[in-house]
Parts: sequence; C-alpha cells; structure tokens
Amino acid sequence: MNSFRKVVWGAVALLAAVSCKSQYDTLLSSNDVDAKYKAAFQYFDKGKYQKAASLFESMSVLTDGTEKDDTVQYYWGLSNYKFKDYITAEANFSRFVSNFPRSPFAEEARFLRLDCLYKSTLRYELDQTPTKLAINAISEYRKDYGNDSHKEECDAMLKDLNQRLDRKAYEAAKLYYNMEDYKAARVAFRNTLKDNADNIYREDILYYIAKSSYKYAQLSVASKQKERYMTFIDDYLNFIGEIQESPYTKELKTLYVRAQRALGKYVGTDDQVTEKEKAFEKERKSAEKVSKKQIEK
Repeated sequence: MNSFRKVVWGAVALLAAVSCKSQYDTLLSSNDVDAKYKAAFQYFDKGKYQKAASLFESMSVLTDGTEKDDTVQYYWGLSNYKFKDYITAEANFSRFVSNFPRSPFAEEARFLRLDCLYKSTLRYELDQTPTKLAINAISEYRKDYGNDSHKEECDAMLKDLNQRLDRKAYEAAKLYYNMEDYKAARVAFRNTLKDNADNIYREDILYYIAKSSYKYAQLSVASKQKERYMTFIDDYLNFIGEIQESPYTKELKTLYVRAQRALGKYVGTDDQVTEKEKAFEKERKSAEKVSKKQIEK
C-alpha cells in the first residue's frame, strides 16, 4: 500500500513539474506580450533571474517601438546582471544607453554597465585591457553625470583598478631584477614612474632603481665601474632626498658607503694599481661568480 502511494505521489509530482515546465516554455514562445510581461516580472521578483532574462529577451522584439520598449530592454540587462552574467549584461546596457539615451533608466544603465566592466576585470597578473576599459567608462560616466552620482562606488572602483595597473607595472619591472638583468631592471622601473609618477609602489620602485644600479656597477668590468657607481650615488641621493624614513634607508646607506669606497680606488692615474684596487677587483669577481651560479640554477 505504501509503495503504491509513493508511486502515485511520484507521478503527481512529475506531472506537476512537466506542467510547470510546459507552461513556462509555452509562455516563452508565446506572442502574448501582456502575459509574458507579467510573468517576467514575477520571475524577477522571486529572484529567478535567468528565466526572467529569457522572457524579457523573447519579448524584446514584440515590444520594439512601444511604450514598454525601454523597460523590457532595461530589465533584460538587469536580470542578466542579477544572475551575474556580467558579459551579457554589459552588452545589454551598452545597447540600452545607445538606443534610449533619454530614458529614465539611462543613468542607472550607464552605471550598471561600468559596474559590469569592473566585475569582468582580471587579476593584475593577467591582461589589463578590461581594466583600462572600465577606467574609461567610469571617467565618461562622471563627466556626464558629475561626481555626486554613485560617488563612493566609483571612487572605490577607480582606486582598485588603478592599484591593479600600478601592481602590474611594478611586478613587470621587478621581473627583470629577479632575473638579475639589472640594467634592464633600472630602465623598466624608471619607465614605470615616467608612465605614472604617483604609482602606489613609488618608494619600492625608487629603492629598486638604486639597488639595480648598484648591482649593475658591482658586476661591471673595472673600466665601467666608476661611471656606474656614480649613477648609483645619484639614485641613492634621489631616494633619500624624497623619502626621509624608510625600511630601505639603512641598506641603501650601506651600499652608498661601499660605492664611495669603491670610487676611492680611482684616485691617481689610470694605470696605477694599488692593493686597494686588487682587493676591490677580487670582491667584484667573487660577486660575479655567485651571480653566474644563481643563473645556472
């Protein structure tokens, strides 16, 4: 008896499910705008955004040119946005602001579009083209609607996006340093600041500029060391001239003293070889060997 009841109730549940599904599918293919419009908002209000989006999409052709047109198009995008399909939603909102620039939904659609762009950006290690698109969209939005509209959200997004670009540039330059290509590292770090003087990693970048020039001088042939240690000293003075207190100061000051000592060997004629020069050359060759071993590893 119990088994029979289970079978009956299972059949009833299956029929109900099929009935519901058939009702939705029938509605989806229907040309009854009023019925679809009502059902789409019912699904939307219940949080069934994927079904709502499909209904709004299916009636978008039917409401084209009518008074419902902008509402349907806007909620089509909003349903995709709520469903977290940000790529499709961005396309919806982009098309919306182009077709309905004077709609009551236009300003919010513009904001939601840039929010979709923001949410579609990638980690700093990856391609930052989407990040730049999002920054441009936020700038255009502020230009058109002023700083009062969604100010806090826009500020937070811009801060995060710009920091991501700063990190990308900093890590790209640091890669040369980690590869022990100190000449290229110094150029890359300097270019990073040239592109954005306000990079949030400015202190670290100035440190690596100085450290790279010191390492480059240290590993250079004797005939090039004077010029390259002088470059390091310029970088060091630039660092301490801008940053008075830093966890890097002590280390750079030690390197500065070593560079000054190294430059002391150039007092006298070029062909004069002193014990001090020999000791310095020994230190240089030792450092060069260590560097080569690390590269081989």
